[in-house]
Amino acid sequence: MLLFRIIQGVGGGGLAPVAQAILVDTFPPAKRAAAFAVYTIVIVTAPAIGPVLGGWITDNYDWRWIFFINVPIGILSLWLSNKLIHDPGDFTEERLKAKAEGRMSIDSVGIVLIALASAALEISLDRGQIDDWFGSQLITAMIVIAALGWHATVFWELRNPNPIIDLSLLRHRNFAIASVLFFLFGFSLFGTTTLIPQILQSLYGYRAIDAGLVLAPGGLVITALAPISAQLLQRRLVSPKILVILSFCIVTLAMFVYSDMTLDVDNRHYAFARCLQGFGYGLFLVPVNIIAYSQLRPDENNKASSLTNLFRNWGGSFGIAFITTASERRVDLHQSVLGSPLDSASQALQQGAPSLAAQLIHHGLNAADAGPASLGIFYGQLLQQSLFLAFMDCFRVIGWLSALALPLIFAIRTFNKPPGDVPVGD
Repeated sequence: MLLFRIIQGVGGGGLAPVAQAILVDTFPPAKRAAAFAVYTIVIVTAPAIGPVLGGWITDNYDWRWIFFINVPIGILSLWLSNKLIHDPGDFTEERLKAKAEGRMSIDSVGIVLIALASAALEISLDRGQIDDWFGSQLITAMIVIAALGWHATVFWELRNPNPIIDLSLLRHRNFAIASVLFFLFGFSLFGTTTLIPQILQSLYGYRAIDAGLVLAPGGLVITALAPISAQLLQRRLVSPKILVILSFCIVTLAMFVYSDMTLDVDNRHYAFARCLQGFGYGLFLVPVNIIAYSQLRPDENNKASSLTNLFRNWGGSFGIAFITTASERRVDLHQSVLGSPLDSASQALQQGAPSLAAQLIHHGLNAADAGPASLGIFYGQLLQQSLFLAFMDCFRVIGWLSALALPLIFAIRTFNKPPGDVPVGD
């Protein structure tokens, strides 16, 4: 599974940055807001449909079909790409000129370093909590390899005249801030997308498809709001900075709405919070893309798309790892706190356990098994409450991270020319 996941990543890893670069190259600065809005609709509709469709397939058919359905889609996209996508004239001329001058070199060392560092980082994040992090020699080795690999990558890429990822772009303040915002976006979006189905399935008894349906309305809200934010920007009714500030305020509010849930709420409460979260993200993606390219030259656009997608993917990986690790660690803490009063001398336990055992006997359980069964029920409730509180803590941490990003947004430099034009105020 891990091997073929890597192969899938080799093929799919370049799709998002290439698609983003095509948009920037194809549309003039004045039309990029609308182009990014359509792009946003596409990239959020797929994750909204995915959990629902995947849950339905898993519940009704074989889980292998979640992979098989990608085959005809891949063939169709390959045919459409071949027919409809063409390199811009300037890019073709530059490529032919570089080939004639012998400058068609590929940063093979950078590719190897990035692949090695990324693979080690991903393995450590995915397996860390399962294998007890530094208690595992494998995870310790992966973390060391990731750290050394990324240090070597930065050293090499900053000195390479034609790097695979151009880290020098981070010297532009707006691009650097946008990259951090993309990281936080991936952290919160992928983190909550992992967390909410866990809550609904483990604590509320939902099926996979039902948990997926709770996530779907948030994607629909983003789809509806992305064109609206694009129109607001194109008509210059509001600045990109204001929209991003509003976005993070709404996402922060959504996280604290999640954290205030109880075990008595139903799926509508989670769907509402997801829609509120989607409302924030619907105002985020278009303006932050414009901010990212606001100080870049046209020849830097393609390299910029690689970096923004790298930060977004990093955010997703760290968000999922955080949810997995923090939830388990906080379960142990809450279980210790909640369970400490329930020792053998606890009056509540001494009164509650015999009463519950009597009810179990009344419903047909024999007296010998009723006592241990009643204690098992108490422990199950303790574990359920501990798990729920741990999940709520995760929402609060994501909420505070979103709130802490607000001062960073205020540091974005105002740009007066059309987004994506000649750098301004760098």
